[in-house]
Amino acid sequence: MKPAALDPLPAGTRIAAALAAAATALASRLDAELLLGHLLGLDRVGLLRERERYLEIPTLEALRVLVAQRVEGVPLAYLIGRREFWSLDFDVDPRVLVPRPETELLVETALALAAHAPPGLIVDVGTGSGAIAVALARELPARELLAVDDDPAALAVAGANVARLAPGRVTLRLSDLLHVVAPASCGLVVSNPPYVEDDWPALASAALRHEPRHALAAGADGLTVIRRLVGEARCCLCADGWLAVEHGATQGPAVRDLLTQAGYGDIVTQRDLAGLERVSAGRRGDR
Repeated sequence: MKPAALDPLPAGTRIAAALAAAATALASRLDAELLLGHLLGLDRVGLLRERERYLEIPTLEALRVLVAQRVEGVPLAYLIGRREFWSLDFDVDPRVLVPRPETELLVETALALAAHAPPGLIVDVGTGSGAIAVALARELPARELLAVDDDPAALAVAGANVARLAPGRVTLRLSDLLHVVAPASCGLVVSNPPYVEDDWPALASAALRHEPRHALAAGADGLTVIRRLVGEARCCLCADGWLAVEHGATQGPAVRDLLTQAGYGDIVTQRDLAGLERVSAGRRGDR
């Protein structure tokens, strides 16, 4: 059942009552707390502590607007302007995808590979919010990080996150995949690229229709970008350098085949917490 809209609340409504009404409208107490906390600059403990505080009409109306947007499927992260990833708070808005918990597996895989990768750049391709690049920069202080994206709007978001969370640690460049990266200059290339089919029904769902489609869809089979990336990365990687890429839960066999055909070796696939194949990696071979 679709949640209901929040009816106007009278001036003098207490925080506790406003939260209860919003939680009912959203069918989610957590969402209600995060939205009202965002408006008031309070965390969940602060809301509890000030539960008897009276709210003015402008705040109540702002809450009603946010609840209405959330009911229509606007991601919570866009409404409050942030999303936690790798225990860091990232600025996000409709210019970039909302970072997903499963993408932390890509960071974990990249960190494991970085321990064995040759010297050279670590490149995050299609950086979006910059979440992957920032996480790697904070964990790998001795490595040089480059983050690229073909969307200037996304790079603006990434730039703000880099400046706040990893100042001076990540270089940002506008690039179609790896076009600005020199041959044989990278020790590790990582990417969470678009990988769903153009006609995937869920693209029209409330959960996804507010996010940038170009960062989600990648051709009839969802592999158009990954197919290009596999080839371009092999040219940019040093000998024994690694490529790690996130993909759809059913795309593991196809991605492994692409890596094999391009001459990568030591190909592995990691499963996420749901047991689904989510990240595949390969080492540049000699072919």
